[in-house]
Amino acid sequence: MVSRDHNSCNLTRHPIAKLIEDTPPYIYSQLKQYIIRMRVIPCALSTMLAWACRLTFRSSSPSTSPVFAAAFTTSSRRRRHGVAPVPPSSLASLPVAGLVHSHRRLWSSSKEAAGAEPAEELAWPTDKIRSTFLDYFQSRHAHEFFPSSPSVPLNDPSLLFANAGMNQFKPIFLGRAPPNTPLASLTKAVNSQKCIRAGGKHNDLEDVGRDTYHHTFFEMMGSWSFGDYFKKEAIEYAWELLTEVYGIEQGRLYATYFGGDEALGLEADEEARDFWLRFLPEERVLACGAKDNFWEMGDTGPCGPCSEIHYDRIGNRDASSLVNADDPDVIEIWNLVFIQFNRDESGSLASLPAKHVDTGMGLERLCSLLQDKTSNYDIDAFQPIFRKMESLANVGPYEGKLGKEDEGLKDTAYRAVADHARTLTFALADGAVPDNDGRGYVLRRILRRATRYGQQILKAEPGFFSQLVPVVVDTFGSFYPELVENQANIIEIVREEEEAFSAMLERGIKYFEDEIIPSDNDESHDNKNTVVPGDKAFFLYDTLGFPIDLT
Repeated sequence: MVSRDHNSCNLTRHPIAKLIEDTPPYIYSQLKQYIIRMRVIPCALSTMLAWACRLTFRSSSPSTSPVFAAAFTTSSRRRRHGVAPVPPSSLASLPVAGLVHSHRRLWSSSKEAAGAEPAEELAWPTDKIRSTFLDYFQSRHAHEFFPSSPSVPLNDPSLLFANAGMNQFKPIFLGRAPPNTPLASLTKAVNSQKCIRAGGKHNDLEDVGRDTYHHTFFEMMGSWSFGDYFKKEAIEYAWELLTEVYGIEQGRLYATYFGGDEALGLEADEEARDFWLRFLPEERVLACGAKDNFWEMGDTGPCGPCSEIHYDRIGNRDASSLVNADDPDVIEIWNLVFIQFNRDESGSLASLPAKHVDTGMGLERLCSLLQDKTSNYDIDAFQPIFRKMESLANVGPYEGKLGKEDEGLKDTAYRAVADHARTLTFALADGAVPDNDGRGYVLRRILRRATRYGQQILKAEPGFFSQLVPVVVDTFGSFYPELVENQANIIEIVREEEEAFSAMLERGIKYFEDEIIPSDNDESHDNKNTVVPGDKAFFLYDTLGFPIDLT
C-alpha cells in the first residue's frame, strides 16, 4: 500500500485506505489541498474525504457517486492516455455539500459491509459545543476571540502550567497591560484555554483515572469583560447560552452566590442573587461561603465574589442540599467571577475603579452533560483514543468501571493513559520537554505513569504510548493547528522517553524482585512487610534511576 502523509494527517490505517491501492495520486492531492485551502472542513476530515474520492473512482459503477464521476474519471483517463489532467481550478466547481454527503455515505457503507452498526450522529459533538460557545459571545455580544495561551507559560515563572483561562489576562487585572499591545485595548474576550493541572497548587495527577471527572489536561471555555459589562449582563448571557442555545432544561439548574463572611469583613453579594431570581426560584438560588464563592488571585491583588451554576443530572427533585457537596450527579458547570475589589498587603479590601468579569466552563464536563454521559471519559473526544488503546492492549476493551468493580485497575489504567496522552501531546506541542526539574519533571512523571499503567496493567507492548499521539492530533488538530505542526517532534520525544523508561523499569523491577521482595522460603523476613529499606530505595533511585514514587 502506498503511504502518504499530507500536513501530518496520515490516514493510511483508516479502513477506507485498506481498499485503495495504485490509484492516481493527483486526484487525492488536488482535492485535499482544495478543501484545506477553502477551509471548508478540518484537515483530518479532508484527508479522509480525499481517500473517499479515490475509492469512488475505483468503484466499478461510476454512478455510485455522481458528484465525482465526471471530474475524477476524466482526470484519470486523461493521465493514462498522456493528456493533461484536469487543472486544480476545475475542482472549485465541485459542490462541497455533495462531497461531504458522498463521503458520509461511503464511510457508512464501508462500516456496514464490515458488519458494524452505523454510528449514531451526536447532536452536540465536542467541536460543535466549543464553536457554539465562541460564536455566541463573538456574534451576539461582540467579544473578541483571543486565542488560548500555551499550556506551558514559558514567560511566567510563577506557574508550572496554565491552569485557568485568566492566566494570560493577569496584566489587565493588575493594571499592568503594556501599552500598544493587544491586551491594552481589550475590553471583551472569549476563548477556549488549554489547561494542565498537575503540580503546584492545582494538582489533579493522582486522582486521574480513579474517577469520572478528574483530568490533568482539560479545556476551559471562558468569557471576559475588562471594565465593560458586569454582573447583570454576565448572568443574562450565561442563562441565555445554557437554556436557549444549548437547550439545557431550566429545572435542573441551580445558582450559588457569595453569602458574605463576617470574619473577612465581606457582605453578601445580594446584587448577584437578585439578578438570578429573575430566572430561578428562590429555593434554587443558594448562598455559599468564601471557600466556594469568593475568588482571589493570591494573598494580595484583584479579587471578588463569584457565582456558580450547577446542574442536576437526575432532575425532577430538590437537589439544593447536594450543591457543592461533591455529589457526582450535581455538578458545577460554569463559574462567573466578579472582580470588584483589590486586597492590599494589610488585608484590607478596596473597590476597583474598573470592575471585571472572568468566567470559566470546563468543556469536557459540558460535553458529558449535553451528550447525556455520566462520565467525562465517555464523551466523543475520548473514544478515538480508547479505540486505539484497545488495539494495543491485551486485557480487553474499556468498560468504564470504577472502584471495587474495576478489578485489576484495568479501566483506571485506560482513563489515566487516555488523559496523559492528551496532556503530553499538548504540552510538548507548546514547547515543553520532559526533564529532571520543574515542569519538565512533572511531564516526565506523567509520561512514566502512563507507560507503567499501559505496560503493567493493560499489557501493552513497549512503545505503545507514542502511537496514541497521532490519534490526539487527529481529534484536536483542526482547532489547535500547533498539534499538527509539531506532531513528528512530539512522537520522537515521547518515543525516546518511553524507551528509556521501559528499560529502566525492567531493571528496577528485576532488582526489586531479586533483592527486596522476600521469597516464600525466606524466614528471615516478614513477608507482610511492605516497607522498602532506605539503602535499597536509594540504590533504586540513585543508581537505577527508579522513581521513589514507584517503589
